[in-house]
Amino acid sequence: MAGPITTTSTPTTPRSRSAMLRCIAITLLALVILVGLAVLITWLALRPKKLVYTVETGKVEQFSIHYNRLNTTLGFVVRAYNPNKKVSVYYDSIDVSVTYDDQPIAFETLQPFFQPHRNVTMLNVKPTGLAVPLQGSVSKDLRLEKSSGEMVFDVRIKARIRFKVARWKSSHYTIRVKCPSVEVHLSFPKLFRQTKCDVDI
Repeated sequence: MAGPITTTSTPTTPRSRSAMLRCIAITLLALVILVGLAVLITWLALRPKKLVYTVETGKVEQFSIHYNRLNTTLGFVVRAYNPNKKVSVYYDSIDVSVTYDDQPIAFETLQPFFQPHRNVTMLNVKPTGLAVPLQGSVSKDLRLEKSSGEMVFDVRIKARIRFKVARWKSSHYTIRVKCPSVEVHLSFPKLFRQTKCDVDI
């Protein structure tokens, strides 16, 4: 009758374990370097430029305050420029808000669109506020500015975008656009002053 089968294993020496760890570390380092080179080469090839936004026109279409609640419809034309030669942009969602003294007073959601490279897209924006409660002295300040014939707002855009290069499409990014101190004149003879916007991705 055969006896029990026994197996033996060769113990891992500290030297072989150290060599294995060194090999893993070198492999990981090589992968990091390769990924970094790929990103650098892609960046150098595309030379991506920041998207450019400006507010071209602005007006107050409807404005009334009752019991510190605001009803308003504003109108803006926002110029969105993609200066890149090879990068196009998918706008999958676009939310626009107008604030006064950091208080949101009007909103609008725009339809998704695709912007090719070297393209200018004019966005007709009509943010609306219905029975928006006004805090602190905002109600009084808005009335005073309306009576003066000039009102100043901040226009903000938040969008989910994807970049496209040839057939490649990126994952989603959030872009935040702030157009500060947009002066809207209630009397049309005075020309609107174009407002440049800050862009953060």
